[in-house]
Amino acid sequence: MNRFSIDGHCSGIYDYSFSASGRQPIIGITGNYGDQTCKLGEGYYKQIIRAGGTPLVIPPSADKEVLLSTLNRIDALLLTGGADINPLYQNEEPKAQLGGINDERDLPELLITRLAYNRQMPILGICRGIQTLAVALGGRVAQHIDTDLKHSQEAGRSVPTHSVSLEQGSTLFHIFNEYGPFMPVDPPYPERLAVNSFHHQAVSDPGPRFRVAAKSPDGIIEAIESTEHKPIVGVQWHPECMDELQLPLFSWLVSEARTYREVQRMHDQILSLDTHCDTPMFFPQGIDFGTRDSRILVDLPKMQEGRLDATIMVAYIPQKMEESAFAYANQIFDKIETIAASHDDCLSLARTPEELWQNKKAGKKSIMLGIENGKALEGNIRNVRHFASRGVVYITLCHNGDNDLCDSAKGNQTHGGVSPFGAKVIRKMNELGLIVDLSHAHEKSFYDALDISSTPIVCSHSSCRALCDHPRNLTDDQMRALAKKGGVCQITLYPGFLRLDDKACILDAIEHLEHAIRIMGIDHVGLGTDFDGDGGVPGLADASELSLFTRQLLKSHYNQEDIQKIWGGNFLRVMQQCQDAALRND
Repeated sequence: MNRFSIDGHCSGIYDYSFSASGRQPIIGITGNYGDQTCKLGEGYYKQIIRAGGTPLVIPPSADKEVLLSTLNRIDALLLTGGADINPLYQNEEPKAQLGGINDERDLPELLITRLAYNRQMPILGICRGIQTLAVALGGRVAQHIDTDLKHSQEAGRSVPTHSVSLEQGSTLFHIFNEYGPFMPVDPPYPERLAVNSFHHQAVSDPGPRFRVAAKSPDGIIEAIESTEHKPIVGVQWHPECMDELQLPLFSWLVSEARTYREVQRMHDQILSLDTHCDTPMFFPQGIDFGTRDSRILVDLPKMQEGRLDATIMVAYIPQKMEESAFAYANQIFDKIETIAASHDDCLSLARTPEELWQNKKAGKKSIMLGIENGKALEGNIRNVRHFASRGVVYITLCHNGDNDLCDSAKGNQTHGGVSPFGAKVIRKMNELGLIVDLSHAHEKSFYDALDISSTPIVCSHSSCRALCDHPRNLTDDQMRALAKKGGVCQITLYPGFLRLDDKACILDAIEHLEHAIRIMGIDHVGLGTDFDGDGGVPGLADASELSLFTRQLLKSHYNQEDIQKIWGGNFLRVMQQCQDAALRND
């Protein structure tokens, strides 16, 4: 270096055309702490840079604003190695073999792990990091492992000293067999991996949120990964010390961070609407909608975490009620109005698509009102106008039993389809701009309503009978007829409507969605979760996980226009058509 010029070094940077959408993913890395210094082993940040990410060191702080501000700025979280975790955090007393703990790190890392998990952020835990994942998310860590295999090597950190067996079909197996290169044991079995080892603790129970992804020959858990289709992996070894041999782990993390960032960017642009939610059933339990309440699947924090802009909350009317169904529905709507008024800085009611967009631009979540089961009308046609004036946007004509409007999919075919009174109700709903919802209806009721209604109808929470032969689901012929009339089918997350064995997950919901798209076209599908009405599956278990739906759509190569259609755009088109028709006839 004969002459140094800082301007010369900066010139290439100045010439770079920077755009937020094109930036590298930012990977937050938890810093170690010791001797009043926040430290970081060089392998962590160098591997992130090699993988195409930008490393950002996170100092250990449990300050609420620092935690939230940090999470708002990173695209993935890397939990690093270090000291033992205080066993009191898993309600245990220390054993004699417990090593040094690091109280400066414990609480901040447990908190940021839980908060990142709630946001569906990609997480990679390394050594202590896998143990942090377990303690923060329902698993357990053995304070000391007793085994003949040496788990704390004296060789250099880059030297592999024992092998682990990867579970075939696991995310970890995929990472090391697809991302490559890696160092298998000799002979090269794809399920065996040579690793380094520096630990005396290990995960003893991964808990319900994780499955074991790798074990050492003595049965010690060496890796865990999410059971909920979330991008979370923890490994007990130190891949940051093994350069190219373990780069696949960091390449996976950066790739998932890139997807996470794109999901967040997309949710900034689109309006996401869940068309069926039963949360109001739980309001009598004293629910505070403004807090993250474990008793309900939809609340303001979960809507924020899952990037859900709006939900249609229904007054669900059971088949048998001792009280007045009409009065009960009004009580539910009174309570929703009270909730909205008490959180008017971040929540508002909406009646039209335009109001939904206005609320989003104002930084507010939206609630729309619906009725599930026309029994709420109590046989009085005038009550249709009453509920329209309250802001109801749709009425599901029936539930799990025939009523005075129509026959149900689980009823006794009392009327042979839609009753004469039901026909009057449908026409009155058309007149007033309400959407006719045929979820729960018998096939004959469905086709009758299609013929009677002058505006498109919807099925706010139904799935595909071709994939799950349940009478609540729509046949392919029903879906074709619905699409022909301009209507939409909103795939639901009720497990028994996705798989008859009730073992459904997010992938089954995507399969039903894509079947509906093949039959109906992209303009006639959406999502109606049925949250708090027994809807919810692993990967889409509550409102906080709904951004994972967008993640799956991106991985399936849907573009933003199509994702907006799926995320409520199609349903809102029908809503607008119904409301416009009412204005023309007014």
